[in-house]
Amino acid sequence: MDGISEAEAANELMRLAKAIAHHDRLYHAEDSPEISDAAYDALVRRNAELEAAFPHLVRPDSPSQKVGHQIAASPLSKVVHEVRMMSLDNAFADEEVAEFVARVRRFLALPDHVPLAFTAEDKIDGLSCSLRYEHGRLVRAATRGDGQVGEDVTANVAHIADIPQQLAGSGLPAVFEIRGEVYMEKQAFAALNASQDASGGKLFANPRNAAAGSLRQKDARITAQRPLRFLAHGWGAASAVPGVTQMEVMRAIASWGVPVSPNLMLCAGVEDMLAQYRRIGAARPSLGYDIDGVVYKVDRLDLQARLGFVAKAPRWAIAHKFPAERAETTLEQIDIQVGRTGKLTPVGRLAPVLVGGVTVTNVTLHNRDEIARLGVRPGDRVVIQRAGDVIPQVVENLTRDADRPAYVFPDLCPECGSEAVAEEGEVDVRCTGGLICPAQRTERLKHFVSRAALDIDGLGEKTIEQFFALGWLESPADIFRLRRRRADILALDGWQDKSVDNLLASIEARRSPDAARLLFGLGVRHVGAVTARDLLKRFRTLPALRQTAEAARAGDAEALAELTSIDGIGPAVVAALGDFFHEPHNVAVWEDLLSEVTPPEFVVETKASAVSGKTVVFTGKLETMSRDEAKAQAERLGAKAAGSVSAKTDLVVAGPGAGSKLKQAAALGIEVIDEAAWAKIVAAAQ
Repeated sequence: MDGISEAEAANELMRLAKAIAHHDRLYHAEDSPEISDAAYDALVRRNAELEAAFPHLVRPDSPSQKVGHQIAASPLSKVVHEVRMMSLDNAFADEEVAEFVARVRRFLALPDHVPLAFTAEDKIDGLSCSLRYEHGRLVRAATRGDGQVGEDVTANVAHIADIPQQLAGSGLPAVFEIRGEVYMEKQAFAALNASQDASGGKLFANPRNAAAGSLRQKDARITAQRPLRFLAHGWGAASAVPGVTQMEVMRAIASWGVPVSPNLMLCAGVEDMLAQYRRIGAARPSLGYDIDGVVYKVDRLDLQARLGFVAKAPRWAIAHKFPAERAETTLEQIDIQVGRTGKLTPVGRLAPVLVGGVTVTNVTLHNRDEIARLGVRPGDRVVIQRAGDVIPQVVENLTRDADRPAYVFPDLCPECGSEAVAEEGEVDVRCTGGLICPAQRTERLKHFVSRAALDIDGLGEKTIEQFFALGWLESPADIFRLRRRRADILALDGWQDKSVDNLLASIEARRSPDAARLLFGLGVRHVGAVTARDLLKRFRTLPALRQTAEAARAGDAEALAELTSIDGIGPAVVAALGDFFHEPHNVAVWEDLLSEVTPPEFVVETKASAVSGKTVVFTGKLETMSRDEAKAQAERLGAKAAGSVSAKTDLVVAGPGAGSKLKQAAALGIEVIDEAAWAKIVAAAQ
């Protein structure tokens, strides 16, 4: 990217990861966001731009690997989604929509003259919900949660008139999950808040929060009193799909008696898509419900299947978001937060300001240099922007000329009192306390037990901080020794026999953790959740990965080649793994942890095929698919898609123009097939 160094990009990615995680928790788990959807989207967009420009800087806690947020502690039971509920990538400009279409064509190797249709519909600002119907009867409804696990709201949706208990028509699929948004209309929201105000109840920030809070009630009678609506936009698990295109299936859903957007239409290409975006945008003020953009989806389902998914979103869909807004308010104070990497992040506390229906009270000030650039001090009037590179952010200080002393950034860590310094070439100030700093140690433990890592119920942030303060938790392994402290925990306020036993049972259930989750939980630099899975797909066990990483660091060319042959694994990841296992303290933590847990061999869900367990290399020009699609196919068939030919290669798929890899395969006596033969292998495994 122009105008930004690698160090600056790394620093900004750290800021973004923490900010997005904070807003994820507020939005998905607590239904109380501080910023608008547009502001949040801009944060995510900036993160994606930086990761695309600097892929080796992707962090272990990168928001690009997550969908939603783990569900908050709740009396509602959890539901595991049979088909993961994904998120959507975003576009903010016409050019990005055109690039999305071009990207789809490139992936499918589809020339410009071949027709490619898309559906376009308004994006409801509501709470995602999945409705499971069996033989047409509603058997379960669940919120999205983190995409894999949501909350059971079956009893609650029974009070939503738009959601039929029995689908209309005949010949219904044995299983069909209809997915859409639960929302509240604007007038109903205003009436609800007026009623809440009159009775002294909680006021909701916007219709989306009101819908979420109403749907996620333990007492369904409360939900029944709230005027909720539902619009379908897709589907999940299905024993049969009533159509071969997105539009056909959506029409079938509508014929079953489930509402779909009245603005859903078929578009022949980019011009049609943008025209529909502008039509919906013009009608936005008159709509009875809140929307924040338009969603485009590839119409043909066979092409959707070929395109597949990235870490958290489909390649065949994108949300084209509407522009955002600005507001003016007062910066009341500046607080310093210390992250698990020791970085000191200044956070501005604002006089609450309503922007587009969302009350904003906090804003990131990024770092010491940004505070100096803006000249902000407590008491200044500032302009808050809800669109841009990092959101929400201060874009202008209206009172910087006022006669007040400049803000002095601290040179001591507010958590442990250690010196706080900025290394040469970096703008971020960091605590030098390391493991003696409680902020860093506790944050690492929180990361270890988080949803994407070990996912240990009962060990929330406050509990970790309490146990750490008592000296019970110093490292991840200490979590598994808490069973020895049952009596001590029981003696603490708020703990009963059942809650202690539930906590210890949750910990014991992780004695054989998923190896990829364990690796991610250790917080190795550059090893995010997806990277951890990619590594374990290849090496299966953590000892095997460690052995190869250590060998690569020692200069073993074959070990280095094996690591870098994995898609997405570059020199930065290899170096980070080698450095991690070379550091004695890390090894001590690692070995101490493995004395308490025994992760089984990592198993990837795949289809049985003629290439299961084999290593496949693609070379030359592929004419019916892109290289990425071919590699994705190989992984689905249980094969390893390698980037180079070696003695461990089992099969080479060669297209026109194959060069040195083909010669090397011939020299090693490796079987070589063409693209047509590969297609037969794929078809046979369906």
